Amino acid sequence: MLRIGLTGGIGAGKSTVSSTFSELGGIVVDGDVISREVVQPGTEGLAALVEAFGSEILLPDGALNRPALAAVAFSNEDARKTLNAIVHPLVGKRRVELIDAAPSDAVIIEDIPLLVESQMAPMFPLVVIVHADEDTRVARLIEHRGFTEADARARIAAQATEADRRLVADVWLENHGGADELTRSAMELWHGRVVPFARNLDAGVPAVVEPRLVPADPTWADQADRILKRLNTVCGHRAVRIDHVGSTAVPGLDAKNVIDVQVTLPSLEVADELVDGLLAAGYPRIDEITEDVAHGDDVALWHKRFHASADPGRPTNVHLRVDGSPGQRFALLFRDWVTAEPAVRDEYLELKRSVAAQGHDTTGAYADAKEPWFDDAYRRAWAWADATGWEP
Repeated sequence: MLRIGLTGGIGAGKSTVSSTFSELGGIVVDGDVISREVVQPGTEGLAALVEAFGSEILLPDGALNRPALAAVAFSNEDARKTLNAIVHPLVGKRRVELIDAAPSDAVIIEDIPLLVESQMAPMFPLVVIVHADEDTRVARLIEHRGFTEADARARIAAQATEADRRLVADVWLENHGGADELTRSAMELWHGRVVPFARNLDAGVPAVVEPRLVPADPTWADQADRILKRLNTVCGHRAVRIDHVGSTAVPGLDAKNVIDVQVTLPSLEVADELVDGLLAAGYPRIDEITEDVAHGDDVALWHKRFHASADPGRPTNVHLRVDGSPGQRFALLFRDWVTAEPAVRDEYLELKRSVAAQGHDTTGAYADAKEPWFDDAYRRAWAWADATGWEP
């Protein structure tokens, strides 16, 4: 099962994407629909709202007067928090019931208006944000939903900012060209990324992506941060630490477009306990790996567990290593050494470019060609650590 978190500011066009995904076979769990269900007459949700905001939020027939509630609940931050504290738990409970009833190979689209505000993004293997500029959204809310301009801008101001949304977005869909263009973008996303991702997850295999050396991308750090938060949600207290490692963790260094993440654990037995959770998060297990690096330590200390992303749109390697093991320590040391020493970074970059130019295109051949340099780099990095007092 692949769970997608879908959100966007009010008036951005999220419903168009949601309905497109539904027509293509996705199962939509709509937060707006559920939020209406849980405050129908006779529900505990409506009773709690009346207790908090007064009977003035009711229509003569006893149903919820939504404009009246909005006028009160969005008037200040405390009132908004009260509203969310009442409605969110009820919506969450109903959402779980609907997901549990879906087939195991389903693609679930969780349409959540306040996904960013409620900090739910790390719960999803893929987060899709639909965006339009504020003036466009205000015009839509006035034309299609009867808002006044003041009310529309107040609702927008009460939601997450564009910057907040960009930080959690795995996919960013701009909606400035109308519904037809947005529908086409959603269809391309579905067929090009969502369907392959779901198939890989169902089969328990990673995406088949053979990346190429590319110029350093300043967004790698933000992309890695999303992955770290996702993995932290899975691992919780069982992880000693989770770090962005490898070449994409070194600012300004060209690299294969693969995010490498190291999850430090107390033991490999704990790693084995995380297999199902990591799969649900989008990272199927590949195998147990024994790392072979020139050193004088017992090779048994270099065992690790290895997972990789099923998402073809974001190649990711997840290395699960034991706290204090040589492999765990060297992954952190190498990142910090290359970052701290520009001359080393330039030397490593020249090696990368030279190896790529020689036609070592596959991941295995690329790594093998760099191995002699790494044998010496291991010794040099530890000499640097001793000289600087480095600690992981």
